[in-house]
Amino acid sequence: MSGETTDDSVLIAGAGPVGMTTALALHARGVDATILEAESEDRDRSGSRAIYVHGSTLRTLERVSPGLGADLVEEGVVWPTRRTCWRGKEVFSRTYDSPGGHGEIPHFTSVPQVRTEEYMHEALDEAGIDIHWDAGVETVESTAEGVRVETADGREWETPYLVGADGGGSTVRSEIGANFEGDQSENSFIVADVDEIEEDPRPLERLFHYDDPSVGGRNVLLVPFSGGWRLDIQCLGDDDAEELSSDGQMREFVRTVMGERYVDNITWVSTYKFLQVMADTFVDEHRRVLLAGEAAHLLAPFGARGMNSGIADADEAASAVAVALRSRTDGVARDEVELYGARREKAAKYNLEAAGQALEYLQGEDPETVLRKEAAAAIADYFEPAGEYLDDAPYGPHGAPPIVTTGNY
Repeated sequence: MSGETTDDSVLIAGAGPVGMTTALALHARGVDATILEAESEDRDRSGSRAIYVHGSTLRTLERVSPGLGADLVEEGVVWPTRRTCWRGKEVFSRTYDSPGGHGEIPHFTSVPQVRTEEYMHEALDEAGIDIHWDAGVETVESTAEGVRVETADGREWETPYLVGADGGGSTVRSEIGANFEGDQSENSFIVADVDEIEEDPRPLERLFHYDDPSVGGRNVLLVPFSGGWRLDIQCLGDDDAEELSSDGQMREFVRTVMGERYVDNITWVSTYKFLQVMADTFVDEHRRVLLAGEAAHLLAPFGARGMNSGIADADEAASAVAVALRSRTDGVARDEVELYGARREKAAKYNLEAAGQALEYLQGEDPETVLRKEAAAAIADYFEPAGEYLDDAPYGPHGAPPIVTTGNY
C-alpha cells in the first residue's frame, strides 16, 4: 500500500462523525486533511444521539481506518430480541440465535454516538490529522482554482477542496448558495437516555409499543445500547412536548415503561420535530465544495439513516476529491465532484422517502394505514406475518439506495 500523500491539504468543516470520517477516508487515499470545528475542544457531547450503526457503516470505517470498525463492534451490543405490542398486548416477538449474523462484522451494533466519536478521535490522532477548535467557518469563496475560507479564529485558509460537514445549520451550505427543501413532522418526539443497572439489567430487546395505554396512548420505542437504553415517546397532536419532557413527567414515563429501579437513571432528555429536508445541490458551481451528512440532508431517525448515510457521504466525498486531485485535466476533476453530487443526492432522496414513509406510518392519520394496522393487530395471534408487519413497518423499507456503492446508505 502506498504511503504517498498530496501536497495540498483538503479542508473539512465540522468535527462530528461525518467530518471525522471524511478526514480518515481522505488519509486512507493518501490525501492530507485538516478539520475546522466551530466549538471548543471541551464541548459538551452529552446524549447518545445516533446509536444504531449499520454493518455497512462498520465495514466502511474498518476499511478507511483499520481497527475502528472492530472497536465499535467490541464496544457495542447486538440485541437478539425484537418485540412489538399493540395497545397493551404483545403481537410479535422473535429472538435470533445469531442476531448479528456470522462474521467479524455484524449486521449492526448499538453504541452511543459519544463513544463512536471517542474512537474516531483516537483514529485521527494515530493518523496525525489535526482538528482546529474554535475555528468555525465564517466565509467561503470558491473559484475554478480552489477555495478560500475564513474562520472565526481570524485565520484565512486556501484549499483545493472543501467538504462541508458542519451540520444542519451549515455555514458552508449557506455560503455556496444551497438551500434546504422539505418539511418536518407534525408530532413532536421525546428522546431520553437511561443508564443500565448492572446488577439487575433488563433483557436485551428492542421494544416498540403502539398506542401504549400506560403512557396515554402514545407510541413508545425502547432500544438498548452499550451501557444504557434509548427511550422514544411520540407525542400526540395536542401534547405540550416541553411539559411532557419535564423531570417529573419523564420520571413517570420511565417508571411506567422500564420500572421503578430506572427512575433515577435518566441522563439526557430532548424533544424534536423531525425535519425531512435536503439541499437543492450538494456541490458548488465551481465543483470545489462538497456537502456531506446533515449539511446536505436531515432525516427522520426511523431506519437509522442519519449518521449512517452521512458516513457513506463522507467516504464517497473523499473518493471523489482524491481522484479529482490526481486528475490531469480540469474536466475530469469536475466530473468526479459532479458524480459525487449526483450519486449522493439520489441516495438522499431515497433515504428521505424511506424515512418519510415510516414517519407517515407512525403519525397514523391516513385511514388506509390505520385500518391496515388495526387489521394486522386483530389477526396477529393467528397469522405471524401480520405481527411481523407491525414489528417492521415503523422503520421503513430495508433496501439500499439504487446506486452502486460499497455501503448501503
